[in-house]
Amino acid sequence: MATTSVNAPSKTPVQRRLEKLRAKLEEQGLDAILVCQAEDRRYLSGFHGTSGWLLITRDKAILSTDFRYVEQAAQQAPDFEVRQTVGGADRWFGQLAGMLGPKRWGFEAAHTSLAEYRRLVDAVSQMTQQVELLPTEGIVESLRAVKDESELAALGQAIALTDAALVHISSWMAPGQTEQQVAWELERYMRERGSDGLAFETIVGVGPNGAMPHHHPDATPVREGVPIVIDMGARWDGYCADMTRTLLLGRPDDTFKKVYDLVLGAQLTCEETLEAGMTGHQGDALARQVIEQAGYGDKFGHGTGHGVGLYIHEDPRLARNFQGTIENGMTVTVEPGIYLPGWGGVRIEDVVLLKGGRAQVITKAPKLELAAR
Repeated sequence: MATTSVNAPSKTPVQRRLEKLRAKLEEQGLDAILVCQAEDRRYLSGFHGTSGWLLITRDKAILSTDFRYVEQAAQQAPDFEVRQTVGGADRWFGQLAGMLGPKRWGFEAAHTSLAEYRRLVDAVSQMTQQVELLPTEGIVESLRAVKDESELAALGQAIALTDAALVHISSWMAPGQTEQQVAWELERYMRERGSDGLAFETIVGVGPNGAMPHHHPDATPVREGVPIVIDMGARWDGYCADMTRTLLLGRPDDTFKKVYDLVLGAQLTCEETLEAGMTGHQGDALARQVIEQAGYGDKFGHGTGHGVGLYIHEDPRLARNFQGTIENGMTVTVEPGIYLPGWGGVRIEDVVLLKGGRAQVITKAPKLELAAR
């Protein structure tokens, strides 16, 4: 009699991520890891709460959190055993670590405060079994750098909403409105259409304020004939969009035409020639050399781009000091800029996905086409 094979249920994104993490632990000779950083915690478990620790061994996954989040954690992290804890790690880590058994525990050195580390040490000192606490850096972040299909879907939604908000503000904005009013209108538009919130505080820089890359919107009014730098991003299911456009009401002057076309040329050069396998340093140089050759190198003082996902600035980086490689499945911004104190700035930014060895531009919001005027 013939038998019918039954396909095993497909693994969830969380289960696949845990498999990759456990392989990393084995590579580094660790039995287990403590995860406390919010985006790492969400990536590995699905839990959105603002307080909690993950204790992940070769075969166990525990989420420890306090009373406020126990029910939420059970709903959002079904692949984890949820444990309610009270107080700092000195009150619960020893018990849980002893129950789980591993002796070599990694912890996220860059995200664990000195006070919390001391609590962990105190807990270990009271244990009957010998446990080592070993600092780690970048284990989870290296996994997060390569996006899976569920992540790309969320990013795509965030970016599409951000694109729509830019189109809206381009027709809504008028002389006399303040930077603060423009920023609020963008937030209102995105929230009313499903954004979890803002990926970061919206930047609106009119005229000379645009020469400060991270200017906070104030009461400066929108005026005709000056550059208006808008940097914004929606958040969808936790994933962040990041897009900058430099707009102008009225007729551009010669300085705006020259600077805008130069920045746009640098951005397009990078997007068209960025390849998987390049270092972040090499990717940064693709845009930077265009601006440097035009004599504006000292007016472009930040990196060409950065990774984007659950956190607005994550690895990899397109920057002069980043030697890590850019690989397929990574999402990075491409955002060269030129900033002239007293006049203003121009920055143009897209999010791109490395796929098939090349950069695919996900951001679709329109850019100015001054050469066609």
